[in-house]
Amino acid sequence: MAPPESHHDQPISLDGATVLITGASSGIGAASAVTLAERGATVGLVARREDRLAEVLEACRRHTPASRMWVADLSDTEAAAALALEAWDAFDGLDVLVNNAGAPRRKPVTELDIDDVRNTMTLNFESPVRMSLALLPRMLERDAGLVVNVASFAGRVGVMGEAAYCASKFALCGWSEAMALDLWHTGVGVRLVLPGAIATEIWDQPDNDPPLYDGELEPVETLATGIADAIEGGRFEHYLPDMRAIAEYKTAQIDEFLAAAMEFADQRA
Repeated sequence: MAPPESHHDQPISLDGATVLITGASSGIGAASAVTLAERGATVGLVARREDRLAEVLEACRRHTPASRMWVADLSDTEAAAALALEAWDAFDGLDVLVNNAGAPRRKPVTELDIDDVRNTMTLNFESPVRMSLALLPRMLERDAGLVVNVASFAGRVGVMGEAAYCASKFALCGWSEAMALDLWHTGVGVRLVLPGAIATEIWDQPDNDPPLYDGELEPVETLATGIADAIEGGRFEHYLPDMRAIAEYKTAQIDEFLAAAMEFADQRA
C-alpha cells in the first residue's frame, strides 16, 4: 500500500529563505547560521551572549546583508514565544525555525533536585515548543514552513548521569514525531536532528559533572552541513553522525544495551 499523500516532506530552498535559529552564538548554532547564510538564507540569530552573537552576525552578513540578531534568554519561555513573532514581523515571514538552543545537565539522578529537572526541561523542551506554537498558526495560514528541532542522540538512548538532559531530549523527539503526523497533510514540515558527540562547549560547562565519554568529537561543520541538508531535503530524521544502528540495537535489545553501557561506565570509573 502506498503511504498517504503528504506535503510535509517538501524541501525548502535556502537560497532566498528566511531562517530563525536559536543558540546561535557558538557551537552548532553559530556554524549552522553561517552555513545557511552561505547557501543564501537570510538568518535571524538568537542567543544570550551579545558579543559572540555579533561576531556570528558579521560573518552571516557577508553573504546575506539583511540578517539580524536578537539577544534573549530562552529559558523565559513567554519571551521566547514573543521573540519568534517579532522575528516573523521583522522579516515579513519566516520559512524555517531551527530550535537549537539547549544546555547540558550532567548529574546522576541520585543528586538531582526538581529544579534541575524543571530548568532543563524549560530550556531544552518547553522553549522550542513555545516558539513553534507561536509561529505555527502563521505558517499554517500561509500553508508553508518548516520546524527543525535539534535534539540529541541522548534523545534516543539513555546516558548514565544525564537523566534530566535525556528526559528533555526524549520529549523533544516524541513531540517532533507527533507534530510531523499532525501536520502531515499541510504545507508545514518538521525535521528532527540528532547530534552525537560534537566538538562544542557542552562538554565543559559549570555545575556539570565531567562526561563519561572522552573519545573523538565530530566537528561542528558536520552538523552545520547536516542541518542545511535536512532543510533542503525531505527526510524527517537525521543522525549526525550516523549512529542509527546503535539506537536500533538499544530498542531491540534493551537489557543487553544497559548491561553494556554499565560495563563501559565501570571501566571508566
